[in-house]
Parts: sequence; C-alpha cells; structure tokens
Amino acid sequence: MEFKINIGDKAGKSYKIILKEPEAANLIGLKIGSSFNGSVLGLNGYEFKITGGSDNAGFPMRKEVMGSRRVRILTGKSVGLKKVKQKGWRRRKTFRGNTIADDIAQINVIAVKQGKKKLKEIFGKKAPAAKEEKKEKLPKEEKSSAKEEKKEEKKKKSPKEEKPAEEKKETLKIPKEKKKE
Repeated sequence: MEFKINIGDKAGKSYKIILKEPEAANLIGLKIGSSFNGSVLGLNGYEFKITGGSDNAGFPMRKEVMGSRRVRILTGKSVGLKKVKQKGWRRRKTFRGNTIADDIAQINVIAVKQGKKKLKEIFGKKAPAAKEEKKEKLPKEEKSSAKEEKKEEKKKKSPKEEKPAEEKKETLKIPKEKKKE
C-alpha cells in the first residue's frame, strides 16, 4: 500500500511525495478536513489538513459521503462535477467516501502550519538533481548523432510526386447563352 501525497502551499505551488507502507498506515482512518502532524511525511514542524483525494480507480473523495465506500449520488455542479448543461441540472456520479482506506491512491493536503524550512527549499533541491541524471544517461555526442540520423531519414523519404502540368485537365467554363424567344 502506498499513497501519493499532493502538498499545496499558500503560494499556489504543489509538491508530491510517495508514502510507502509503514508511514502510510498512520493516515488510514483519517477523514477529509482532519489535520495530522508533518512528521508522518518526514516534514518536521509542519501540520497538514486533508482536503481530498481519489481512489485507485480515479473516483474522487467527497466530504459528504461517510465512510470509505464507493457510492453513486445525485449531484449538481460541485466537487467532482464541473460541467452542467443547464442551471439546476443534476447528474448521478460515483464518489468515494471521506475516510482514507487501503484503496485510496492519492491524498490532497494543504500546509496549515509552516516548519522551519519552506517547502520550496525542501523540494527545490530534488528537481535539479533529477534533471542532471537524465543528462548523464545520454552524452552530448550520442544526442547529436541521433539528431543527424533523424535528419538523414527525412531526406531519404521522397516527397510525393506530383503530376506534370501537361497531364492535368483544364476545364473552361463557358457561359450559357440565353435563348431568345
């Protein structure tokens, strides 16, 4: 069991953490709107509030649905349903309950209390390291040779041959003369 945690901050940025088995068990049973300590995610000093999530089939969690079951409810324009054809129309949609269980795949949280370091400082260092690893996998020489091969393949492909101008039939439109009666 693992959860993908989406952390949102007040600046509008979001960060992702994958939470594995031993730490993930601490979140089971919590509901939407409840708070938990950031040490569960490895972020000491932070406090997070659960705002939503989705299960392994992609159905969104809904605060009004009690428990962790999957339910089809009749809903208007709100969480999980954005497009409504006319004002007042409702649709029956499937939602997941408000309690975190084993089959929840993604949990959305916001930072209520900030720690000593900002989230940008904590997560900002990991992104450039990942980019460097990708660059190390393909040296510059291999990249340039791959580009050259693609260009050569394009040149080898012959463009569609067009019919010569002589073979094209030209039709002239002759205006019809009006009959005199």
